[in-house]
Amino acid sequence: MVDDEALVSDSICRILVLVHYVVETVTSAKDALAAFQLGKFDLVITDYEMADTKGDQLAAAIKAVAPEQPILMITAYGENLRMAGSFPLAVDSVISKPFDVRDFREKVHQMATKK
Repeated sequence: MVDDEALVSDSICRILVLVHYVVETVTSAKDALAAFQLGKFDLVITDYEMADTKGDQLAAAIKAVAPEQPILMITAYGENLRMAGSFPLAVDSVISKPFDVRDFREKVHQMATKK
């Protein structure tokens, strides 16, 4: 989970831990790339709007080294991206904030178990 807002990151982490996912959280794209170099992840979840790098740029960097890596972006700008026709190509799915927790967990399950 990559988000530069600790409250958001902690909340999403709690949602996932309650349904028995192991979650690693980082607060920047730089830290996410470093963690990605060290380990394998079933799913990368990233925010779109972060201070150091946008989530779509992080997704592109990850896909450059691991094209099959599933990436879910959570953003308050989801509808704007869809309407503008600028859906991030390196992102597999987008969930708009605020989101329904059940829908979020279902999307995570679908993406994390997709092989």
